[in-house]
Amino acid sequence: MDIKKIRARALFLNLPLSFGIFILAGLLVVGWLGPYFLSDERIELAKYDFGLAVSNEHWLGTDTFGRDIFTFTIHALIPTLTIGIIAGGTATGLGVVLGLVSGYIRGPLDSFIRTLSDVAMTIPSLAVLIVIASYLHNTTITMMALVVALFAWPWATRVIRAQTLTLREKPFVAVSRLNGDGELNIAFRQVLPNLLPYIMSAFAGTVNAGILAAVGLQILGLGPVDVPSLGLMLDESFRAGSMVRGMWWWWLPPTLILATLFIGVFLATVGLDQIANPRLKTKG
Repeated sequence: MDIKKIRARALFLNLPLSFGIFILAGLLVVGWLGPYFLSDERIELAKYDFGLAVSNEHWLGTDTFGRDIFTFTIHALIPTLTIGIIAGGTATGLGVVLGLVSGYIRGPLDSFIRTLSDVAMTIPSLAVLIVIASYLHNTTITMMALVVALFAWPWATRVIRAQTLTLREKPFVAVSRLNGDGELNIAFRQVLPNLLPYIMSAFAGTVNAGILAAVGLQILGLGPVDVPSLGLMLDESFRAGSMVRGMWWWWLPPTLILATLFIGVFLATVGLDQIANPRLKTKG
């Protein structure tokens, strides 16, 4: 059997990864196509009566601002995912470079990067993020994601560094040295491709952490208010006392979507870990 077919079959039989990708792809498709069918006019202030319950016209009722909650939820998917992707991508990219250089080059630079990441992990990141976000005015989705990424890189750095320390002792690295390849060339052209499963796993973890931190900041009222997001929905619903008033259709949908999103990322992480960790690989 062709090696590509074997690998494709192995990925297909990786149920956690398959289910995780299915969930995330479903949320992306709904968030991308939904606004084409649900006009943003339905989320204008005072468009409908205030606080309407679930009905055939409004599948998830309306909020106290007169907006259709179902439409608002669909429009909030992509901005929420964007926060996670930007925060996760930035933190993972920085972590890959620092972890690869630290684990492969070693020496004083390794000690500096390792100490810096250890110190960053001991800092109460949420408290610092609250202070930074409170001083930023006119916060945008991108700015908020970068603020969250500011404290998300140490975990990815430690993961990549640990795996690089193992890979640098492999025979193919010694062969590359004998062939006269430079150290940076070996690190980025030989070692880096073998780190892809770990990089994807680190990216999935930082996406989850980024979305969770962003939602926490938005619930505290420190996020952008001009772009619909799931965190903004929860913030507005809590401020309006939706739980006390029994308006479950306002706070429950974004909560369930966030839970589904976290489950999808978690399953994808587990599946990637099964690929990257030899101890978890099953014998076919």
